[in-house]
Amino acid sequence: MGYSVGQVSGFAGITVRTLHHYDKAGLLSPSDRSPAGYRLYSDADLARLQQILFYRELGFPLDEIATILEDPQANALDHLRARHRLLTEQISTLQRLVEVAEHAMEVQQTGVELTPEERFEVFGEVTFDLTYATEAHLKWQHHEGHQRSMARAATHSKEDWTTIMAEAADWRLRLTAAFDTGEPADGERAMDLAEEHRQHISRWFTPCPTDMHGRIADDFAADPRAFALVVPPTAQRPGLAPYLRTAVHANAVRRSSPA
Repeated sequence: MGYSVGQVSGFAGITVRTLHHYDKAGLLSPSDRSPAGYRLYSDADLARLQQILFYRELGFPLDEIATILEDPQANALDHLRARHRLLTEQISTLQRLVEVAEHAMEVQQTGVELTPEERFEVFGEVTFDLTYATEAHLKWQHHEGHQRSMARAATHSKEDWTTIMAEAADWRLRLTAAFDTGEPADGERAMDLAEEHRQHISRWFTPCPTDMHGRIADDFAADPRAFALVVPPTAQRPGLAPYLRTAVHANAVRRSSPA
């Protein structure tokens, strides 16, 4: 009993047009015909089709597949080894392209124009989560402060970033020390640290009024990816992000109060 073109198309998950193309190319011709003259594929034909689809999945051109299937002396293993080398080279090329694309996206979404090696050297454990950077960019892209911050970030040299990160690391140590020693979040020491952070943003990125600083601190408390930009996960403590948020808002109230 043979199988019609339609049946084989359904079995194999390919189109009838593809089967006709294989037939025309002499790669797979039905072994039989029905009394009405329709093409019928045998079990042996289906086995051959399975081989064809296997090689096609690996990217072999049809003429090379024909050589492998038709020539009894053809060494399929040699062909597979050659295809493996080619695929490995293509994977390597594609991986490099992925890295280039990721770096381009990072520059677009974070404004940091450094090579991956420079980023590791400068930022260490502080990493940019590209999903967060993308979401933040889409959320704030029309806000003047965000636009100015991105523009400033793109002008910073490696030396600038080294200074920025050194300042941030020193501030982070003093923040965690205040938290660990039980300094109140709305106390002078915590509020001074909050003000220092606000001034850091203003100095290196964009003018940061207290209301804007409050939104940033809210984001730190709500999204671990945002807080990881200032305190890497290994340095975090439960409650530290809300502690900083409280200090930031307390500092805003302090600055708005008459002297």
